[in-house]
Amino acid sequence: MTTGPHPHAQLIEQFYLAFQRRDPGAMVACYAPDIWFSDPVFRDLRGPRAGAMWHMLAQRAASLEISFRDVRADDATGSAHWEARYLFSGTGRAVHNVVEAQFEFADGKIVRHADRFDLWRWAGMALGLKGKLLGWAPPVQNAIHRTALRGLVAFEAQQPPPAHTASP
Repeated sequence: MTTGPHPHAQLIEQFYLAFQRRDPGAMVACYAPDIWFSDPVFRDLRGPRAGAMWHMLAQRAASLEISFRDVRADDATGSAHWEARYLFSGTGRAVHNVVEAQFEFADGKIVRHADRFDLWRWAGMALGLKGKLLGWAPPVQNAIHRTALRGLVAFEAQQPPPAHTASP
């Protein structure tokens, strides 16, 4: 019989503690190599692209503050509530994003991570009046998604290629 928090709950806590430290490498270490991530902005990221997103967000968000609570997990699934306070790099506006996260696990790693938040609320904070008035509209939400994905692709293109080790 084990005592204390479930190992998967500890994994979720490790993930968010790394986020608080702006340590995307430690965050990605919690993920399986074939991770699937989705949220209202980045809808379907797989493998290294999910890790690149965390690297980009950790580097670009000014005055980033992360808090989390209500971490729960069992052998297969987990959840957490987390909040981010930061200045949105695209406009310099203050954002307070409130997020519900769902996780799935395999072999001691996170294999699926889905974040849910109110994109209209986020758009109102990040984009100002346009976001408040039109952030609910699918064309505006799709534009947010496309812009974010273009930013991620550009960020990935600026990263050095992975180092290769010589075989003996």
